Amino acid sequence: MNRIDLAKFEQLKATGDLPSPKGVALAIIRLTQRDDASLNDLAHVVKSDPAFVGRLIKAANSASVGSRRPIASIQDALIVLGVPAVRSMALGFSLLSGYNTGSCRNFDYIHFWSHSLVFAVALQALVKRTRAAAPDEAFSVGLLAHIGELALATIFPSDFSRLLALSKEAGGKPLMELEQATFVMTHAGVTAAMMEDWGLPKVFADPVYYHEHPELADFAEGSRQHAMLWSLVLAGHIADICLAADNERRAMMPQLLRLGSKLSIGVDALTALCDQVAREWKEWGDMLDVKTNELPPFEDLSKPPPAPQLQGGELLSGGEAGYRMRIMVVDDDASMRTILKAMLSGAGHEVAEASNGQQAFEMALDLRPQIMIVDWMMPEMDGIELTRSLRQTKIGRGVYVLILTGLEEDDKLVEAFEAGVDDFMTKPLKPRLLAARLRAGQRVVKLQQEIERDREEIRHFAAELAVTNRRLQEAALTDALTGFPNRRYAMERVEQEWAACTRSKRPLSAMMIDVDHFKKINDSNGHDVGDAVLRQAALALKGGLRVQDVICRMGGDEFMVICPDTELPAALVCAERMRKAVENLLIAAGGAQLHSSVSIGVAVRDDTMGNADALIKCADQSLYLAKQRGRNRLAAVQHTRVA
Repeated sequence: MNRIDLAKFEQLKATGDLPSPKGVALAIIRLTQRDDASLNDLAHVVKSDPAFVGRLIKAANSASVGSRRPIASIQDALIVLGVPAVRSMALGFSLLSGYNTGSCRNFDYIHFWSHSLVFAVALQALVKRTRAAAPDEAFSVGLLAHIGELALATIFPSDFSRLLALSKEAGGKPLMELEQATFVMTHAGVTAAMMEDWGLPKVFADPVYYHEHPELADFAEGSRQHAMLWSLVLAGHIADICLAADNERRAMMPQLLRLGSKLSIGVDALTALCDQVAREWKEWGDMLDVKTNELPPFEDLSKPPPAPQLQGGELLSGGEAGYRMRIMVVDDDASMRTILKAMLSGAGHEVAEASNGQQAFEMALDLRPQIMIVDWMMPEMDGIELTRSLRQTKIGRGVYVLILTGLEEDDKLVEAFEAGVDDFMTKPLKPRLLAARLRAGQRVVKLQQEIERDREEIRHFAAELAVTNRRLQEAALTDALTGFPNRRYAMERVEQEWAACTRSKRPLSAMMIDVDHFKKINDSNGHDVGDAVLRQAALALKGGLRVQDVICRMGGDEFMVICPDTELPAALVCAERMRKAVENLLIAAGGAQLHSSVSIGVAVRDDTMGNADALIKCADQSLYLAKQRGRNRLAAVQHTRVA
């Protein structure tokens, strides 16, 4: 896959037709690009659009990023979400409102936004588990992950409509191949270029570019981009299932479970996550006037359809009453199929027919019969070859195969059993003998079902245990008071980022932050008030961060921020924004209203540092310098200017 040529992208922008934000969204984006913009300025702009206010507050509550009470105000939502997420959401919602119709005839605008919305909800739910991104930012990434398709439909409505029709034709070329040949670009390349142009970091744009063809990406296993890539792939498949026809969803579930295992998400956890996505998709759809579907529980979709139970009846006058089975009759003789079907259907069984082995093989993988009655001699694929082929598949290994034959030679029967046949019966058929053979098969089928139920219970227990272990692991790495990662996580993460920047030769900055005079606050007002000050100051600090930054509580009133791909000047700008956010905060605690402030030490990796500990030590020295100079300020011992 070739990324879009930048000159070509500039030409697209120059047309003026490229989807772009308007109104309040444009004002929000312009405001957040200014270094001197305050949270109050942003809140003032947001208030001018009541619809966006509602969406923003819902997004803040959906993100669940550490707040212990429901978000009800614009200011709280802005603090919880952070400026990058607010900017991205404004962009996404503006495009949804402004481009829900168009002139590209074969482009389904309703389906596009329905898919984009459930994609966004699914990606947000997934990154809460994978930690590949902040949940609030992931929602916007999912909403924009296919925006290149909308761009091509908007700029080239006639040509793109023709390509969509060609792509849907039987045997047609993949859409991106047609796009490349026609436009010398693909919608994936346009999406990535638009996201970067709007200020979304490459850690999102690159995985989005590859997520439709993840096999072409070369992200390192365990890297943030690798986790983001497969979160996008899985979110896309969840969205596809949600928008699929009712009779298509069950066949899509095996791929869903395979993708979930790639992210270490068990079956039960994944189906529960998908059910949650379906509910939130409906809520968002009602709010945004986007079409959604009613979905059955994903746990039901993940299981093969159960064999219905009868109220009465027997298996050919001798079976266990009330037990119905799925049976497939395979014979090239139509009269034999008719006879068998009449006998079996009369006993209450669900019966399917196939006239040759090849047809039977394809039908069996879809219908999953419990018993197959197969003629030995058939055109295209005989009964023995069919049995061998079935035994090579996971589904076919559990089918009970009864073969019909006119041959009674020992060598032939040995060949049949070695191929995987369970039992045989010679022609002509004898109803009582057939009933006895099927009762034997029924016992095997019931035993297999009991084993599968036992396995399901074990899988369920293992999944619950995995979830418990994961929660314990998360708890071990999370600070209970603020919801931020704790010191243990911080030290592991800074080592990872140090190793990554060593390989890539990219910059790495760090900050150490102390709440000023915190001991005095505790001593004067009590620990409850002190805890409230820490929680609200922590949210204010988070609101000043960029999307790629990681903030952790080191203990007490001390925090550390890790800033990948960041030089010292950019880190200082970010630190000053955080300092102002806390300084402007009015903290309501214990019936009192308090002001607080923080001192921040900033450091960047340089050639004198041999390891991550040296970077942290330099940031600590800078923090000490900030305190020496009066607190409520930032300092960097590597920098001559002190803010």
